[in-house]
Amino acid sequence: MTVFATRYDLRCPSLSTATREDIYAAAVAQASYCDTAGFDALVLSEHHGVDDGYLPAPLLVATAFAAVTSRIQITVAALLAPLYDPIRLAEDIAVLDHLSRGRVAYVFGLGYRPEEYAMLGLDWSQRGRRMEETLRTVLAAWRGEPFDHEGRTVRVTPTPYSNPRPIVFYGGGSPAAARRAARLGLDFYPQVPDAGLADRYAEECRAVGREPGWVLQPPEGPGTVFCADDPDAFWERYGHHLLHDARSYDGWQGEQTSLVRDRSTTVEEMRSAGVYVVMTPDELVERSRAGDLELVVSHPLCGGLPPEASWESLKLLGEVVIPGVRDR
Repeated sequence: MTVFATRYDLRCPSLSTATREDIYAAAVAQASYCDTAGFDALVLSEHHGVDDGYLPAPLLVATAFAAVTSRIQITVAALLAPLYDPIRLAEDIAVLDHLSRGRVAYVFGLGYRPEEYAMLGLDWSQRGRRMEETLRTVLAAWRGEPFDHEGRTVRVTPTPYSNPRPIVFYGGGSPAAARRAARLGLDFYPQVPDAGLADRYAEECRAVGREPGWVLQPPEGPGTVFCADDPDAFWERYGHHLLHDARSYDGWQGEQTSLVRDRSTTVEEMRSAGVYVVMTPDELVERSRAGDLELVVSHPLCGGLPPEASWESLKLLGEVVIPGVRDR
């Protein structure tokens, strides 16, 4: 069965005709709509110091989403844990876990932009050590018992709503990430569908005396999906927003690979690359029913898309595609 997720990073580049306030308001309204229209998940991302205002505070927006929804799952992917004070992070997630009644999950990641560490006065070369210390502290804090932290005794209250803790994955696309997820006792979210990474994770789990947890690998398929009655017209009017998104990520990721990376330099190249796709409702229903699309990730406000255009794509998904797939 096809899973329908909707992602937000709340960029507002100079090319956008929308204001940042418009984009934030639209995202919260759309989260409420997705909750009632049958979408399965809302996904938030995190980056810092980006010219277009890429979302730096995903926990705040996850809280806003939780307040206007009651059913849908919310995932922060990825939350850049080494950039946070671990005690405050444990407190904030515990409170959000109660507000959402356990509907928020997390993928903890190192990040891949040294300038984000520099902005917050942190040593990029120590990011792995800092990640392990942060996560061990957060996991200890959620037990609700006093423990030693940097030479002082601390106790975090309240404990999370979820028992024993919120859903937490460790994210990464390397053998080191697989080993770290196992050492920390976390589930694993590799950013690429690599059976070798899943095997490495399972081996390391057993080596440290635990059974492997979940491995949630992305399925093959397009990275971001838009829905339009006239895809050609959508590309002509809004393709530059999608290109802004793709070029930003490509400029950050260096030698990293992922299913959602698009190295295109023009809108025409993007249309051929197949990472960002625009399909009609009928095409999406047909491919979903045929089993070609295990996951449909929409990105309604991608690259500062005007809210009216983003609503058009989202409502076609919610009112035509999802019923067409599930009412079969």
